[in-house]
Amino acid sequence: MKGEMEMMEDVVIVGAGIAGLATAVALKRVGVRALVSERSQGIRATGAALSLFPNAWLALDALGVSHKLTRSYDPFLKGSVTNINTGDVQQVLFPDQGIRTVHRKALLEALAEELPTDSIRFSSKLAAIESQEQGGGASIAVVHLEDGTAIKSKVLIGCDGVHSVVARWLGLAEPVHSGRSAVRSLAVFPQGHRFKHEVQQFVDHQDKRAGFVPLNDREFYWFLTCKEENMTGEPEQIQREVLEKYAENFPSIYLDVVRHADLSTITWAPLMYRHPWRIIFGNLNKGNITVAGDAMHPMTPDLGQGGGSSLEDAVVLGRHIGNSIIKNGGLFVEGDMAKAIDDYVKERRWRGALLVTGSYFSGWIQQGGAKRWVRFLRDRLFFKYIFGFLAGLAYYNCGNLPAVSSGKED
Repeated sequence: MKGEMEMMEDVVIVGAGIAGLATAVALKRVGVRALVSERSQGIRATGAALSLFPNAWLALDALGVSHKLTRSYDPFLKGSVTNINTGDVQQVLFPDQGIRTVHRKALLEALAEELPTDSIRFSSKLAAIESQEQGGGASIAVVHLEDGTAIKSKVLIGCDGVHSVVARWLGLAEPVHSGRSAVRSLAVFPQGHRFKHEVQQFVDHQDKRAGFVPLNDREFYWFLTCKEENMTGEPEQIQREVLEKYAENFPSIYLDVVRHADLSTITWAPLMYRHPWRIIFGNLNKGNITVAGDAMHPMTPDLGQGGGSSLEDAVVLGRHIGNSIIKNGGLFVEGDMAKAIDDYVKERRWRGALLVTGSYFSGWIQQGGAKRWVRFLRDRLFFKYIFGFLAGLAYYNCGNLPAVSSGKED
């Protein structure tokens, strides 16, 4: 394209969400600089908070940032699920190490602090992607931005979320609507609260599920999932609809949390996922171009593995790229780098498909209150037997990053 300003980078990552920043940190740990291109003007914190299971903390350990968060967020070892129609309460035990629910912004900032200040390029809206052939059969990826900048790179990693431009370029099928939507927000009690330090969830016979989690002495993360697709409008309107329409029969303890919502954090969004067979058989990479996080395996939030799986991706991708760089004396060798990316995809393909499947099944069972036989599975079998098996997916260890000489990491 004429009139473009050209740049050359070793690695370009599209998207400064969890997957993008974590991948940049992983690459920095193995001595590789990456430029992160982000369309927003700053770090985005949509989603307010997220739960991180043991697998996520192992990945954060590998990235060297877990200590920043563990000192601020205490683990949950148990929770409860209340059927508001029958009054039955079931106790749910979490993995031995527990889970921690953290502010999404705190996680993003913990990752971003590990990177050089000039490694994230904000307000960079992606216009097009191409693969240019070089001499000797080599190729480079070129990212064209809306401001006329063209960034060439030896490796391009799409971490640009559910509606990924990079995934579309690879030919991956678009994510599909799960048939459910979610409202998510923080709630603030300025004078403090006296709630138990545990996860509390509520289900009914009308395909609705809600819950809240204390983050600290003053803040909660709360959510509501339902089959409504048209909950749009200003934050005040969304809050009012939750209180007066969708959760009007829910316990007062939940409604009180919703009334204390921080309106600046309220979001409503359809819950999307990619069919697992599209992940197993789809094109997740092409030469030196691949995807990670929601760009690869968007999933519903019912197992709390969206963030954890993105962190796993980052460590695994960093390990394979790092091993290739180390093996080739600090150089990017195209054929070997393409193999490294292919090995990353092979390692993550089935794991991603399994998490998508488990998350969808978990949500379908937990929110299937309108069907009597599904309600029986949920109320009598799921939390006693099935949930423990699905929660076992959180015991996964994605491994570590290869060690590099001290002079490599800048």
